Amino acid sequence: MPSIRTSLSNNKFIAYILCSIFFIISILLAVSIGTVSIQVSTILSIIGSEIFHLPLQGSEESMFTNIVMKVRLPRVLLAGLVGASLAIAGAAFQGLLRNPLADPYTLGVSSGASLGAVLVLFFNISLPVIGIFTLPVMSILFSILTIFIVLLFAKKVERTLKVETIILTGIIFSSFLGSIISLLIALTGDELRQIIGWLLGSVSMRGWDYIKIIIPFFVIGSLILIFCAKELNAMSFGEERAQHLGVNVARKKMIVLTAGSILTGAAVAVSGTIGFVGLVIPHLIRLLWGPDHRHLLPLAMITGAGFLILADLVSRTVISPTELPIGVITSIIGAPIFAILLLNRKRERRG
Repeated sequence: MPSIRTSLSNNKFIAYILCSIFFIISILLAVSIGTVSIQVSTILSIIGSEIFHLPLQGSEESMFTNIVMKVRLPRVLLAGLVGASLAIAGAAFQGLLRNPLADPYTLGVSSGASLGAVLVLFFNISLPVIGIFTLPVMSILFSILTIFIVLLFAKKVERTLKVETIILTGIIFSSFLGSIISLLIALTGDELRQIIGWLLGSVSMRGWDYIKIIIPFFVIGSLILIFCAKELNAMSFGEERAQHLGVNVARKKMIVLTAGSILTGAAVAVSGTIGFVGLVIPHLIRLLWGPDHRHLLPLAMITGAGFLILADLVSRTVISPTELPIGVITSIIGAPIFAILLLNRKRERRG
């Protein structure tokens, strides 16, 4: 097993090919499977006709076009963007804190973003000028505010800011913010169903507007993290070593945390709280293809997108026509996988 893993980690070209194939197959399966099955060739011809403005013949083709372009494809792409956002944010947090347990959920970032979004839904807030971007902007602001409060509190507890202290503080704040969200739900009237459904995680019936909402934040956050890949590699050896290598550790740490919070906040705003993507996917990619963040970040992003697309496919088909919350599916899949990964890691250390 170690020899196979070593050969995989040494060939990044194969890694990108495999992850890309996984991502493309996930998209085609998710668009194809449903109450009405659509052949892959039909899907490709519909997408091609939309891109190149080619006419399609027949009423059946018209029906398939509506299903693909108005229902399934936007849902699939949104799930991919959310999965990619959470996975790359999780990979960056794990690299920065040098701990596989660090992710947007354990650091309290997801809970902060959820609180911001719930406040928007609860009070029906719409900020002037930004309009439809009120939800992601509030989620991002609360996620950034949460991570900085977590760091400030952790520093008060222990000036050296040990990773364990940061994670424990994040879990404490996550529980506290969760209780505030529960209080708001208890006070909610007609919006109760909408808020609970949103909190459980879903990309159902979102449409192209939600893709327009998340894309600018996804592009900005992802590019910032990818440009910080070399610094994350340096910081993985410790902050003192990184400083000797010329890295402005304090500045880069703030940049990485802010970019990760932007990605998490935007993902939570459009899909609700979805756990384990940012925890399991980066850990899996690191085991298979090594800890080099120049490749770890993009590979986690591609794989995270494919994983959440498949999780959403399961959520809407496993007990069709009823849909399960996607957050439930990711937890059911993610928790055992992560437990297995941790057990294997412990065995390898013993060996």
